[in-house]
Amino acid sequence: MTQSIAPRADRIRRLLEHLRNETTDEFADVQTFDTKRYVDPEIAARERERVFGRVPSIVAHGSEVPRPGDFITLRLPNNNVIIVRQSDGSVKALVNMCRHRGALIEKEEKGRCRIFSCGYHRWSYDTDGTLRTITRDNTFGDIDRSVQGLVELPCEERAGFIWVVDDASGEIDVTSWLGPEMDGILEGYELDKLITFRAEGFDEPVNWKIMQDAFLDGYHVQYAHPNTAAKHIHTNVMVVEDFGQHARFIAPRKTIDKWLEEDPGDRDLSKNITESHYLGPNSTLLRQPDHFQLLTFRPHPKDPGRCRMEMRLMVPTLEDSGLSEEKWNHNWEKNWKILLAVLHEEDFPLLRGAQSAVESTNSGSLLLGRNEVINQIFHRELAKLLA
Repeated sequence: MTQSIAPRADRIRRLLEHLRNETTDEFADVQTFDTKRYVDPEIAARERERVFGRVPSIVAHGSEVPRPGDFITLRLPNNNVIIVRQSDGSVKALVNMCRHRGALIEKEEKGRCRIFSCGYHRWSYDTDGTLRTITRDNTFGDIDRSVQGLVELPCEERAGFIWVVDDASGEIDVTSWLGPEMDGILEGYELDKLITFRAEGFDEPVNWKIMQDAFLDGYHVQYAHPNTAAKHIHTNVMVVEDFGQHARFIAPRKTIDKWLEEDPGDRDLSKNITESHYLGPNSTLLRQPDHFQLLTFRPHPKDPGRCRMEMRLMVPTLEDSGLSEEKWNHNWEKNWKILLAVLHEEDFPLLRGAQSAVESTNSGSLLLGRNEVINQIFHRELAKLLA
């Protein structure tokens, strides 16, 4: 395991050595932990405050709000939020609540508007959150309109993604949070040139950490996905770069096997691996030869036994793809349906069962093995934020 950026060819050579020797990158020690981290309301409350209320997390790809006035609405762990593109091209995150009597300002999941208008008494706000109209204001009374706009959360767009700190009193610095290694990696991918083909959210009766763990895990592929991923990807073989709050890791596809007995020389074997990134505190970014997939996991606002998972498929634009519109749509629609099938038929049933199991009164302690490196990094960094 390394803490510096290594060329992909060097990492692939290390991967081949692991395959030949039936080894993998390893963490320092086996870790023991209590199941209460998945069920305890007090731990869940600390996570909402000290993790999501203090550090940036990804809420969308920039292409989801491409033009001024475009918006999406989200339920974050602490706040209902409107993400809206501004006239100057920047993005703001506004708490989705009228400052008059507390009604939702925007009920639609996405759209485009010039103003946000409350359906209760028709107070309205500009897209930057400024209070614009108080209906029948001659009878309402005098208030300082400058302080009654929509509450704004710290928000920044970087590396193609929109990041939010889920606390109005917080501060945001995505570059600092990513660190020089991961910031450089993401900038190099030019994700801002891609568009989101599909984005969908799933509310599941599973703690967000159980869900995040599953999508960082290369140890379960053969057993949980025997008829899908296991046909293509080796199990329990991984090369990891540990950047502290984030990590990058590769695993071998079975197409690499032809090079186990033969030296590949200077051949580019990048199509024979999967490359993934743990973006703390709650996202997994998968890099494929022609697209990216982002998985995001957020805790429920109150129930530690529930979470929201969001999946995004980010692809080249139709113009950049060189494909006809029909073939472009067919290609990515087929890809999306495959991803959904694996989620609903394999991942979600298994993880619902895991949540049910850890809710047992006498569940005992659990383990993270030395071979579960990315999971170890995830829990290590989470513990630092909660400390």
